[in-house]
Amino acid sequence: MIVAAPLAGTVVGLDAVPDVVFAGGMVGPGAAIEPAVDAVVVCAPAPGTLVKLHPHAFALVTVDGLGVLVHLGIDTVGLRGEGFEVLRAEGDVVSAGDPVVRWSPADVRARGLSAVCPVVALDVDPSRVSVLPSGVVTPGDPLLEVAPE
Repeated sequence: MIVAAPLAGTVVGLDAVPDVVFAGGMVGPGAAIEPAVDAVVVCAPAPGTLVKLHPHAFALVTVDGLGVLVHLGIDTVGLRGEGFEVLRAEGDVVSAGDPVVRWSPADVRARGLSAVCPVVALDVDPSRVSVLPSGVVTPGDPLLEVAPE
């Protein structure tokens, strides 16, 4: 199973995310993306169903049953949706690349928060997850490969 980059930016390891829960792999294995531009449309990283959708984060379950979380910035839940525009609804079936949320990493950074975006596989043994690229990605580029059980 391939999980695509949901936005453009530079791939960083989860250990570089300024949040102990993500950096420690407690949410799940994966990677993070430091957004490349000031205004971003975040896309579905795989085909599936949006099972949770908040302005600052969303989770989907792929057609293969894999849970994937995309979190937009760190500590952004405290913004209560300000600066985020939700483009889909919880329960929507999406294709990889479908727009889900529009937001401004520049606005998040201006508030003193990190705009880095963790992308993690949920409930998966870390040995099954490989981070594919390093450096710069664009939306739709392969980001994670999750091996079958």
